Amino acid sequence: MHGRDTGDADRCMSRSDETRLISRAKRGHADAFRDLVEAYKDRLFAFVWRIIRNHHEAEDVCQSAFVKAFESLDSYSARYAFSTWLYTIAYRICLNTIRKKRALSGETDFSRIGSGETETSETLANTEEARRLRGLIWSAVDRLSPPQKSAVLLFYREGRSCQEIGSILGMPAVTVKSHLHRAREKLRKQLSSELVDDWMAVEFLNDSHYG
Repeated sequence: MHGRDTGDADRCMSRSDETRLISRAKRGHADAFRDLVEAYKDRLFAFVWRIIRNHHEAEDVCQSAFVKAFESLDSYSARYAFSTWLYTIAYRICLNTIRKKRALSGETDFSRIGSGETETSETLANTEEARRLRGLIWSAVDRLSPPQKSAVLLFYREGRSCQEIGSILGMPAVTVKSHLHRAREKLRKQLSSELVDDWMAVEFLNDSHYG
């Protein structure tokens, strides 16, 4: 289902095109919904994979999210971007998947917690040192709780506002800000403070490598 990370591919579609496709999909045009899937599948997979950390399960979550979205199109409100609504569905499926796995393993369910510079940075992002730093940071990010990890992904990788993230994760914007703050503090404890302060300089969250 997924392809390579295509940057902001899901943001290339205008709201008018998005609205047109959704309207056609609601009237039963399967090709219109397929176009929506094509527009959002890569970044949705990247988001889900970073939470689930299992390729097959991430594929299943994305598939379930698109099926759920298709079945629930009549409940979609144009007040929100389609991608925000879609991420909300996928995030909830992710949490259910995590809860089931942890229930079977007996682990604690952390998903309930807290229910010229551009050219330089692009150069840094392509260096071997940058790749090493991205690996270190991603390893640390993977140890965050699901809400914290999701907030970090949506804020830094997707460029979402705290308000948008709150809509996706089902929590107030102030709670999102708290998750981001706590995530940064946890990362500071695991990594050097300089690395955490400069993490955006190497654009680690735009890395196209999933693993």
